[in-house]
Amino acid sequence: MIPPLTRARDGRPSAPVRILHLGLGGFFRAHQAWYTENAPDAPEWGIAAFTGRSTRTADRLNAQDGMYTLVARGPDGDRFERVGAVSAAHPGGDHAAWLRYWREPRLAVVTLTVTEAGYTRTPGGALDTALPDVRADIAALRAAPHAPVGTVAARLLAGLAARRRAGGGPVAVVPCDNLPGNGRTAARIVRELAEAVGPAWARAAAHASYVDTVADRITPWPTDETAAAVAAATGRTDAAPVVAEPFAEWALCGEFPAGRPRWEAAGARFVPDIAPYERRKLRLLNGGHSLLAYAGSLRGHTTVAEAMTDPLCRTWLTEWWDEASAGLGAGPGPAAYRAALVERFANPRIAHALAKIAENGADKLLDRVVPAVRAARGSGRIPAAAVRIIAAYLLYERGGTARSAAGPPRDAACGILHRLDPALALDPGLVDAVALQAHELARR
Repeated sequence: MIPPLTRARDGRPSAPVRILHLGLGGFFRAHQAWYTENAPDAPEWGIAAFTGRSTRTADRLNAQDGMYTLVARGPDGDRFERVGAVSAAHPGGDHAAWLRYWREPRLAVVTLTVTEAGYTRTPGGALDTALPDVRADIAALRAAPHAPVGTVAARLLAGLAARRRAGGGPVAVVPCDNLPGNGRTAARIVRELAEAVGPAWARAAAHASYVDTVADRITPWPTDETAAAVAAATGRTDAAPVVAEPFAEWALCGEFPAGRPRWEAAGARFVPDIAPYERRKLRLLNGGHSLLAYAGSLRGHTTVAEAMTDPLCRTWLTEWWDEASAGLGAGPGPAAYRAALVERFANPRIAHALAKIAENGADKLLDRVVPAVRAARGSGRIPAAAVRIIAAYLLYERGGTARSAAGPPRDAACGILHRLDPALALDPGLVDAVALQAHELARR
């Protein structure tokens, strides 16, 4: 009988909680928790992590005292590493526990991995107060500051208000999602929510610094075989393993008023300007992923590595990178980054599902592709590679039930562009280009 992974068997006590995290998924555990695990002062920096809506990951981690195995899956083999940075795991609905951590004087950092959709923005980047969930949270906070809330902005605002009432000092809010200026985005939605709730909430919204970041590590869903591989290699059963590529990158720009782990000793970079790193990753890695997710799926592929074996997908990817690179400006080596991405995308042992990448497409394309479209149209050009991604997204959505992709080709193109940015739908040349490209892709 192979014993389960626990702290007692691993001889690893829980570190005191000084970091709070929202979004207890695989990427967080392969990235922020891994960097914390590998910081030299890790014994001083435990993480309390909350899931989104599901309770399953929290339950599995709690059964293992927060311990889990990270499988770094390279083309030639696996490396197994035990990670114990998570000191406590909670279901997302445990709002009382969420507020309790905010009141702790030693809390210093709050990290987020909630996906682009979690920021509940309009296409212009403002908090979307027309959304029912946002309206419900505004009403809840007006009625009682400790009332349970569900949106990311409301959970942050409620926590900041609880901390301020308890006399705690400012903390650093550190989003790690694929958004340009993700720290500034978080600050904006929290501030705008505070303005909607009432004048007294403005001070709570300002009771933090907001750190911009770029976080990168391809982290597919583990399969049933992962647990068996972990047991065979480590001699411990693990109900919550994580699989990731060997590569990891983290760039951060901002202040930490209450301190932070020494993440730089684990490879993180603290930079004065995050923009070059953001543009490079959003356009090349994330934009490339979106292209493969939609165009690759249309051609029958199910993973990124599969799509990379398709010469036509590789050609389209190169064309998108050529087009996107023109707008990167001066920054950290796009040519070397592109070469590394080819190797990372083609890793046959990373089963990165295209269907997972394709989720919440409008939110993702808004930051990955739409800026390139706006820039090209501003100079009178049709960005052919960006148009191809949008057309592939249109056809992908047409396979589902999205109303914006329904109707004749030109109407569908207009609808999908309106969904991304209403101003783009008023550009007849762009609408025609998307409709024509969708027709060409469907014909192929």
